[in-house]
Amino acid sequence: MFLLPLLAITASCQKAPELYVDNASVQLSPVAGNPSAAYFTVHGSDEATDLIQVSSPMAIRVEMHESRNDNGVMRMNTVTAVPVPAGSKVEFAPGGLHVMLWNINPAITPGKTLPLVFAFGNGTRIQVDTPVHAMGAAAH
Repeated sequence: MFLLPLLAITASCQKAPELYVDNASVQLSPVAGNPSAAYFTVHGSDEATDLIQVSSPMAIRVEMHESRNDNGVMRMNTVTAVPVPAGSKVEFAPGGLHVMLWNINPAITPGKTLPLVFAFGNGTRIQVDTPVHAMGAAAH
């Protein structure tokens, strides 16, 4: 008899899932002039949106890309928006979606962090201070 009202109160107290980014890392290119790569996971909220831009005040150019196998040939294409379905996660990882960064400030070295700013179609902006690793080093 008291169970139904208790369930209604409990359900109304639960927080809706929030849009957030975690597991971010930057793999710094060892060759000056070559782009570095960023990887991360976007977790969707209770509403679908799109990741429309990734930027950094410490890089001249930042682009979202996707690597894909096209009949045995690996190709990389620029991506202008990545759907983030409600309640899901989208991984940016080697061999798939990733971010490329050109001309990173030379003061950014392995062991430091680089701010990445994620802009979404719903107006949300999230800044993540992203650990920087040498290319090929294991990320945390």
